[in-house]
Amino acid sequence: MEKLVAGGEGLARFEGIPVFVPRSAPGDLLRVRLTDRRPDYGRGEIVAVLEPGAGRREPPCPYFERCGGCDLQHLEDRAQSAYKAAAVVETLSRLGHVQLPAEPRLVTGAPWGYRLRAQLHADSWRGDDGETVAQVGYFARGSHDLVAVAACPILVPELEALLPSLPLRLQEGRGPREQPRRLDLAAGGTAGGGPERRAGTGVAESAVADAQISVAPMVEGLPHGEITLTVPVADGEDLVFGYDARCFFQAHRGLVGELMALAVGEWEGETAFDLYAGVGLFAVPLARRYRRVVAVEGDGPAARYARLNARRNKAEDLEVEHLAVESWIDELPVDADRVLVDPPRGGLARPVRRALVQRPPRRLTYVSCHPATLARDLDRLVNQGPFSIESVVLVDQFPQSGHMEAVVQLVREVQPAPQE
Repeated sequence: MEKLVAGGEGLARFEGIPVFVPRSAPGDLLRVRLTDRRPDYGRGEIVAVLEPGAGRREPPCPYFERCGGCDLQHLEDRAQSAYKAAAVVETLSRLGHVQLPAEPRLVTGAPWGYRLRAQLHADSWRGDDGETVAQVGYFARGSHDLVAVAACPILVPELEALLPSLPLRLQEGRGPREQPRRLDLAAGGTAGGGPERRAGTGVAESAVADAQISVAPMVEGLPHGEITLTVPVADGEDLVFGYDARCFFQAHRGLVGELMALAVGEWEGETAFDLYAGVGLFAVPLARRYRRVVAVEGDGPAARYARLNARRNKAEDLEVEHLAVESWIDELPVDADRVLVDPPRGGLARPVRRALVQRPPRRLTYVSCHPATLARDLDRLVNQGPFSIESVVLVDQFPQSGHMEAVVQLVREVQPAPQE
């Protein structure tokens, strides 16, 4: 096996054709069964590990072989981060023809018990006694078959301790047709704090009594509604962010503060725009450095929390626009001091890329969780556009998975064209 590619699969070659093999490791000697053969690539599954590569280990979680929630538990934690970082750099070069000014800095955190959010799936049926039976877990890799779990070592302990009670709550007072098919869980607390999980085996102990947990949709007996995460900042004045299980929020409790600091940085100015702003994780600290900040967010609950978080943190000059970025983007002025974008996995929509090229800000910060779409967008913004890359930092927000967060700082090299 040659290397890992973005997303966490291993790459090998058969008769010169690339073959992608999930849950393989660089240096592995494997017996592989081809499951999909295309003219220019193939996919396979491991039949036997003949010789393990460096960094391979026995997966700590007993659900790993079937569960699709994790990709890389078969690799030592440190090896995962290094392999994933190399895969991001390779993807930016191969797909985006992007030349980085220096080797990206890699930021890592706790490899277990870190995840603040989870999306679980549920199934239910009538038992022989006529009572509802429910299961909760993750989809199996590559399918919609449910793998029921009673533990999940990547979740923060407060969420993991909730897992055994979820089927019982779903069974109470509802028939199978009334059961939700998906449950979103979120936890709050303090960034970098809270109960710790130092290993990937066993089950978390009971959660602390005052754990902040939100579940959506509403299920009787389960907590729902607003929770908060307190993020300590360098000057000693904490920032507090409210959200609930319906909202997007960053995944790694130990790295939220560092990601925020890396994205916002020390720059200052008159006006900044935070596009795909979520609940205001970047917009609120930007408002401490810019005289006016505009946050644009299309999701209704997230936009409402962004307004609440602006008031909560006394960000009086922060304006929240509840619009899809694609609908708002024509409002972007020429020669803005700063734009920060944190788009979904699909990256920047074409109208957004076009606006950033035609009306480039002096500084553009791109936060991305998907290297392929990041590569596409950087190709347009840098190779065909007015920006140059100042720095790239990779933040391993998703240990045990194939995903990696990137924070790219870009500066404008070409002055914007005069507007008629």
